[in-house]
Amino acid sequence: MQHEITGTERVTYHNNSPTALPYLWFQLDQNVERPDSRASLSARPIPKGLANVSPAALRTIGLSGEDAQKLGMRIGRVRTVAADGARKDARFFVNGTSMRIELPAAIATGQSAQLEIEWAYAVPEIGRNTQRNARDKVKDGWEYEIAQWYPRAAVYDDVSGWTNDQFYSQGEFYQEFGDFDVTMTVPHDHIVRATGVLQNPAEVLTATQRARLTQAMAADTPVFIVRPDEVTKPETRPAGSAALSWRFKAQNVRDFAWASSKTFIWDAMGFRYQKGGRLIELHSVYPRDAMPLWDKYSTKAIKQTMVTYGRMVIEYPYPVASNVHGSVGGMEYPMIAFCGARPRPDGTFDPTLKWRLISVTIHEVGHNWFPMILASDERRWGWMDEGMNSFIQYYAEKDWDPAYPSNRGPAKNLVAYFKDPAQVPMMTESDLAYANYSAQAYAKPATTLVMLREQVLDTAQFDRAMHEYASKWVFKKPQPADFFRTVVNGAGENLNWWWRGIFYTTHANDQALGGVETQQASDLVGDASRGKYYHRITIEQKGGLVMPIQLGVTYDDGTTALVKLPADVWRFNEKSFTYAFFSDKALSQVVIDPNEVFADINRDNNTWKAAAKVLP
Repeated sequence: MQHEITGTERVTYHNNSPTALPYLWFQLDQNVERPDSRASLSARPIPKGLANVSPAALRTIGLSGEDAQKLGMRIGRVRTVAADGARKDARFFVNGTSMRIELPAAIATGQSAQLEIEWAYAVPEIGRNTQRNARDKVKDGWEYEIAQWYPRAAVYDDVSGWTNDQFYSQGEFYQEFGDFDVTMTVPHDHIVRATGVLQNPAEVLTATQRARLTQAMAADTPVFIVRPDEVTKPETRPAGSAALSWRFKAQNVRDFAWASSKTFIWDAMGFRYQKGGRLIELHSVYPRDAMPLWDKYSTKAIKQTMVTYGRMVIEYPYPVASNVHGSVGGMEYPMIAFCGARPRPDGTFDPTLKWRLISVTIHEVGHNWFPMILASDERRWGWMDEGMNSFIQYYAEKDWDPAYPSNRGPAKNLVAYFKDPAQVPMMTESDLAYANYSAQAYAKPATTLVMLREQVLDTAQFDRAMHEYASKWVFKKPQPADFFRTVVNGAGENLNWWWRGIFYTTHANDQALGGVETQQASDLVGDASRGKYYHRITIEQKGGLVMPIQLGVTYDDGTTALVKLPADVWRFNEKSFTYAFFSDKALSQVVIDPNEVFADINRDNNTWKAAAKVLP
């Protein structure tokens, strides 16, 4: 078995820029698998004496000659196609994970050119790219998850010109929108899910399966299209034994991925935002090894994603959303996600695995919004897709269950990272964030956006700004400043202090009580008409990060109050601020950030107790 993809693509490239283009750049991400790739050569060596070496690390060791030639993308012919259909060989140059194609004439503004490219590559079982493109052996056969599998047109924009950076795997993708018409020829017994809408169901599905799909699209809960007891049986496939060609079309997407296997169980249901509204197909495919987990939660988690992201960002514009089980732990493409998590061989699993599957499904399907619809540059700014997606994921999890054990979102979970000396600013480009990328690109932006929404701004104020951002940049390519600017415009708040501190520095929040003083009001203003006491509470900022202040105040009669002060109080002194107020009650305790909403890194200096000192 060769486990190989062989393909031909025809690309119609439209030049919508104001510049004539004499050449085009394409991305060849599969070349990251080669042992001589920049990613492989710059990987850190295996430490001496390390017993359990990861498969990804092993991929770069001891491969040469014939074995090395099996890895990466093999480009065949590259030809231009004239208006009359005539083909002519084009010169091309491969530079690592990029390929430059020379054109016979520059593409003028508003014009287009056609190219044909032939290529092939072996689908890796173990590799640097395994998190995105792999095959996996389950008890009924092989599963194939196919991504970054064809030469993809690079972005030419008004920010950097051509985006032809090398692919190192961590910094992900930045791509153009396009329309896809893709035919995949696979073994007869396979089931295929892909980006887009299936065009030829009568050719690749049985009459029973087509009837079940009709039933599923009208159902409120998932319906089996291929049942567990039907997997690998001949009756699940049309008559014959020849390879079948599955055709999918997708419009206005920035990529195309697919999965194929004879092992797939398939369930599906329909979803509509309004009764009688546009139908969105929700699909899950998985092997019997994945039961009894995937059949319970996968498609329902897709639906939850539709609901929460549709409410908080923008309604899902595409007609299909699919989730595919495999060895890829979690990866996203337009209309299709690859997710891991499966029970033990005996079908048992720890309760945490349920949460893992729900979370990874929401996260990967949620990537349709960030960065598939709001097409940010993942190669540079990981927080714009991973972080913003994790932010909305937190609310989807809470919608699923108010007691959901979310990892990213609660401020106290970020304290350890704020203390980490190896952290880098969120505005560090993705491939340059070596240590703790998960915290830098996922957890910190998600958690701080929760702070921004719930503590710095009013939630409705933030939500209006987020909706404006989504509607303004849908199917466009926003940069960081576009998000910053839109939130400021929509919320009506100057947040420059927030962007500077949170995104451009590694400062931490360490607010400390510098002292609490109380004096008789009559001694200060001559009477007690405003209150018997005048209290002064001094807060010091020892970590460098400006944050709003919240004070939990307890009075001598046992009553409490939560005092919220905006970050504006630090305008004239970012090191110390004294909050003063009149009251008829004496103070017995003051606590900074009593609800732990601002990730204060040292709570030992947050509390004052005992009777306040009365000044003469």
